[in-house]
Amino acid sequence: MSDLPKHPADPANEFAADNSAIDPRDFRNALGTFGTGVTIVTAMSADGKPYGVTCNSFASVSLNPPLVLWSLGMFSQGLPIFQNASHFAVNVLGVSQQALALQFAKSSGEKFAGVEWKPGLGNAPIIAGCVAQFQCRAANRYYGGDHIIFLGAVEAYSYSGEETLMFSRGGFGRFVTGDGK
Repeated sequence: MSDLPKHPADPANEFAADNSAIDPRDFRNALGTFGTGVTIVTAMSADGKPYGVTCNSFASVSLNPPLVLWSLGMFSQGLPIFQNASHFAVNVLGVSQQALALQFAKSSGEKFAGVEWKPGLGNAPIIAGCVAQFQCRAANRYYGGDHIIFLGAVEAYSYSGEETLMFSRGGFGRFVTGDGK
């Protein structure tokens, strides 16, 4: 019996040729055990239309300088918008905004229909009623397998004490603290 990893000898070949020994669906299930917050990342397209996508890959990178990251699938229809935008906004959703998360998770349709928002830095849409917003200058992009990782330099932010919408194991929920609240 060996504890050696069951990966091809050349990791670069593994990524380039889709030769991973790991089952993608099962790997996704395992990742789903990690609860995350739910965000809508927004930017303004070159033709002046707001665009947004539901995202749970948001994470902090650095406090000084203030940096955050998020990732988007390589074949997402919104990828060119985010690649060309000078700024993006991360809108952290509250527990009452599950329907909004689902609205922005769809690949088609008018995502901003009925949504109250205002332009932020670089005209990136700031969605009303969110528990936090991070307005970011697009600092860099990195390739990461089948996703692009966007690094943002936070230029402004706001937050409230409202409860955050959580996502785990394919469903929405809420965080319960040790005191049961």
